[in-house]
Amino acid sequence: MSNKTLKEAILNKRMLICITTGFSSGLPLYLLIQFVPAWLRSAEVDLSTIGLINLVLFPYTWKFLWSPVMDRFVLPFFGRRRGWMFVTQIMLIALMSALSLFNPATQLSQIILIVSAISFFSASQDIVIDAYRREILPDDELGAGNAFYAQAYRLSSFIPGSLAMILAGFFPWSVAHLSIAVFMLVGLITTLLIKESSKPGDEPQTMRIAVVEPFKEFFQRDGWQQAVWVLLFLVLYKLGDSMATALETPFFMDMGFSTVEIGSIAKISKTIGATVGTVLGGLAMVKLGINRSLWIFGVFQLVSILGYVLLSVIGYNHLMLAIASGFEYLGVGLGSVALIAYMAKSTNKNFTATQFALFSSIAVIPRTFVSATTGFIIESVGYTQFFIICFVCAIPGMLMLLKIAPWNSKQGEEADKEQVV
Repeated sequence: MSNKTLKEAILNKRMLICITTGFSSGLPLYLLIQFVPAWLRSAEVDLSTIGLINLVLFPYTWKFLWSPVMDRFVLPFFGRRRGWMFVTQIMLIALMSALSLFNPATQLSQIILIVSAISFFSASQDIVIDAYRREILPDDELGAGNAFYAQAYRLSSFIPGSLAMILAGFFPWSVAHLSIAVFMLVGLITTLLIKESSKPGDEPQTMRIAVVEPFKEFFQRDGWQQAVWVLLFLVLYKLGDSMATALETPFFMDMGFSTVEIGSIAKISKTIGATVGTVLGGLAMVKLGINRSLWIFGVFQLVSILGYVLLSVIGYNHLMLAIASGFEYLGVGLGSVALIAYMAKSTNKNFTATQFALFSSIAVIPRTFVSATTGFIIESVGYTQFFIICFVCAIPGMLMLLKIAPWNSKQGEEADKEQVV
């Protein structure tokens, strides 16, 4: 690893920053996709409506549209990156706390407005944190830094998906909401303590440069046809597991599991599965490279959906809940590691912020728009048939690997390894 040891590359302050900012990035998202659906379902909001609420996640899909603004303009406090981090985190704390004041049975419209705002500021926080992380990490620490970030991002799901769910079993839902908001202080305190990553004058001097050049470079690099194939692949690769996990909390509840059982058994199993997938995936990629990892991890990601098929057939069973959720998130973890590495490889270092915002926006389209239809599908065909449909929907992304990442391709192999070492 360059001229530094593995210990030097991992045990430094930059890695700690990656961990705390990853936690801050993940917390609002898991509030929206795990805790809010359970909250609404507890108030007997129907599955179709809960599924449609996934549409409020659209800022994660369109964040590349305003990422140039955050790149171009420097706020009059804390600096170019820290200023935007501070604003987004203050707004998130306020909005997440505000949810405790509403009742989903009678104030659903107001709740939708608030979760939409949370989605916007969460996506905006991701933009600036991604840029900050890229600017503080030397090239030989990119793999380790992004791995720490991704793992902390996942571990943040313990707060809304486990701690808050358990609290909701013993206290009013408002207490659970406020507990989640308090943990956003991790990101805010980090912002106040860290140093600014960019220098005055580093920002694009015109909006044209900030907006046009990143997209122009990407579409001209290998031709617009290849660029379109890459974007389509980003949509399809995780389509199946995005659909399968979109309404998993209401699914668990409909199988008869309590919020306490979901917050303990399912959440612990999912976290173990995702952690093992992330760690093993990162280690394996050093030897496999990105192309073969996309194939092997994609197969795990595909097959893991079948665990939910079995759970839907067996029903209320603690062991099956643990196995199905753990296996599903093992596949999710492996697939995510490979896809993040692929996006990193596809990003030009000169335009990291906007290009990575574009790639990550495209990659969450299934979670945002396709997943909004899952409630209707479930109510039409039932859970078992739905998860079989999810399995089938995962196949096209695998087939695209024949063009995007051929198994025996040697081109760029060394570059691949540099991305993950």
